[in-house]
Amino acid sequence: MNLTEAVNFSVQALHANRLRTFLTALGLIIGNASVILVVTISLASKDLILDQIRGIGSNLVYASYEVGGENVAKVQADFVKLADVQAIRDTLGSSIIAAAAVMNSHDQIVVNGKIRQVTVDGVDAEYARVRNLVVLRGRTFDESDIALRERVALLTDKLAIRMFGSQDAALGQTIKINQLQFSVIGTFREKTSTFGQGEITDETILIPITVMKYFMEYERIDPVYVEVRNAADVPAVREQVNDILETRHRHGATYNVQDLTAILDTANSISNVLTIVLVIVSAIALLISGIGIMNIMLVTVTERTREIGVRMAVGASRRDVMVQFLVESVLISLSGGLVGIIVGLSLPVGVRLFTTQVRVPISAFSIVVAFAVSFAVGVGFGLLPARRASQLNPTDALRYE
Repeated sequence: MNLTEAVNFSVQALHANRLRTFLTALGLIIGNASVILVVTISLASKDLILDQIRGIGSNLVYASYEVGGENVAKVQADFVKLADVQAIRDTLGSSIIAAAAVMNSHDQIVVNGKIRQVTVDGVDAEYARVRNLVVLRGRTFDESDIALRERVALLTDKLAIRMFGSQDAALGQTIKINQLQFSVIGTFREKTSTFGQGEITDETILIPITVMKYFMEYERIDPVYVEVRNAADVPAVREQVNDILETRHRHGATYNVQDLTAILDTANSISNVLTIVLVIVSAIALLISGIGIMNIMLVTVTERTREIGVRMAVGASRRDVMVQFLVESVLISLSGGLVGIIVGLSLPVGVRLFTTQVRVPISAFSIVVAFAVSFAVGVGFGLLPARRASQLNPTDALRYE
């Protein structure tokens, strides 16, 4: 018996018991669909998380002074100054795209007839680009706003709606900050929300840093953001920024200089661990389906004992019997595996057809692995039943009722 004949006999045998064949293959369908979906969801969530982190700022390095337990009044000279920011720009030159300074404060304003405290940040013209802010209405600050100390302000989208009803209505309105009138020229939001962990909250007002410095008791930049031109240069720039700040201040002053590399690496590692765990769970489903195939094939061998005896009596070798039952096992496994792959791919393909807003990657590697595992399950768990069938005594098999 050649392989083609074995396949034909196997197809006929499986077709004769369609329901049992389907139920046996169902485990592979579920297992392979799970593998595809798990890998797809894992890749999509990983890309989403990493993109969200990168959205805080491209190749970003940020620095601030570490006060520690010292008296603030005694270390005012150690705070990062505007002159330090300019020194960073001059020293690093073409290796960075921009350096942006931030001064933090708070003030009380009237929102819907109630006095509430809001965050007021003094920023420069580079800030919006470095921090990847999305300007929703109006415009952001330009160099003339900073140089001429214009009394202009940007509001977060949520604050604009709470104060004036809509973002469009906020444009041109006047708000009072530290007893001075400021004209609203735009509304914005963070491209990636930092959930209030940064200097921007839901209720934040941005004003020119050259105006903000006159409201402050002492000059303090917290933090300074540096956008590096090339990702490969981020570690070197981080060290240079730290050296510049330490050189320009008293010995012993320490500065917290960080970048997003550690956060990205941590998020990447967590995503990889979760992927491995989920794949192992899916592999357990495939293992269980393989045991199901072996169990059904053992039952099939028992049911078809007389048929095996007849085939051996008319000239079929033990190898022919073994190949036939092994082919049946592989066909069940592969058919279930293929259906499972199709089911698993239907979700990401469907998402791609209906929306372009969400990127759902399809892993070719996961498809190859799912197919290979299906074949391995068919061979591995079909080998014992096939061997048992080939070991039957023809005489005893013919007498079997």
